[in-house]
Amino acid sequence: MVSRVRVWLNRTYAENVFFMDQLRRNPSDRAVEIHATHGDADSPVLAAADTADLEPEGLSPAAYVEYALDQCQRRGIDVFVPRLQQSAIVAHRADFEAVGTALLAPPPEAVAVFHDKVIAYEAVQAIGVPVPPWWRVRTAGELVAAVEELEAGGHKACFKPASGAGGVGFRIVTRAPFSLVHLNGFPGPHVPLDLVVEALQQSDEPVDWLVMPRLEQPEVSVDCLTGPDNRVRLAIGRTKNGRRRGFTLHEQWLEPARRIAEGFGLHYLSNIQFRMFGDEPVLMDVNTRPAGGLHQLSLCGVNVPWAAVQLALGEDPGEMAPPFLGQDYTVVSGPRPLRPVSLPQQRVEAEPLLPAVPAPVDSVEVSAQALPL
Repeated sequence: MVSRVRVWLNRTYAENVFFMDQLRRNPSDRAVEIHATHGDADSPVLAAADTADLEPEGLSPAAYVEYALDQCQRRGIDVFVPRLQQSAIVAHRADFEAVGTALLAPPPEAVAVFHDKVIAYEAVQAIGVPVPPWWRVRTAGELVAAVEELEAGGHKACFKPASGAGGVGFRIVTRAPFSLVHLNGFPGPHVPLDLVVEALQQSDEPVDWLVMPRLEQPEVSVDCLTGPDNRVRLAIGRTKNGRRRGFTLHEQWLEPARRIAEGFGLHYLSNIQFRMFGDEPVLMDVNTRPAGGLHQLSLCGVNVPWAAVQLALGEDPGEMAPPFLGQDYTVVSGPRPLRPVSLPQQRVEAEPLLPAVPAPVDSVEVSAQALPL
């Protein structure tokens, strides 16, 4: 009898409820139990899991590693998919292996390269992958100089933190003075340069920003599944142009993504993002974790989360190719159940594998499965 697989996701994105769904609906018909932890008791991933815990706040990286090792040992975790404190966790891979847990994450050297976008751009440029022009800025003067140089070349300037994820802190620089235009409609990413300069001059808090040209669509996110032997098993591009989404296997996107994934050992799941700079695709960002939209590849007939778990368990699925490319689609929000009571609330052994949800239940909206256009 094949044993169940116990998977843990720590403080992950709400969209990964679909990652969890795909693990349970795996083509191997293997029993999967999912443990989830989060700092927010109302995260939908806690409700979607079989067992769940609230994470302690304020832990140092070293203390979080100890917490994670304890979770793995007490919960009998077979595969751990770390998002929070990924860098600290992968540095202790041997400790996790000693308690019987495989880490679904790249080695520490790969995580370190892509933690800092400047280091990442320099590294991928050295292996021949095109990157946009960029400036690292820490002062108001450096920001103005970078913006002026970009504008002199006919480009719009934008900036984002040199270290960060999920588009947090991304802003587009404008010369338009602050006015009611900025207050009408929904808040947007545009910020007047003079207000940014003033904020920098008045603040004692240091900044570390990457200034670069505003890149054009389409945006293509290539999801890669890479083995510990540095060989890519699967690469599919997800395209985004406004609301319209789609898929691509065009080599102008896949070839540089494979070069990065294999060249830097981005084992298991990574997401490599490109946009256009003029007529050339250039690297925008690299995520050393599963993308929130990874589940959308199910529209191409593949279950990538399960293939990654198989790789982590040493069960190589071999090279994979999508049997077809799904039609264009868009993403909409939909309700997911929340736990009706405070944690801890655990599934007991007598209950079915999928957690029963009392009715009525509270719910939250997350980005739902893709719908065709």
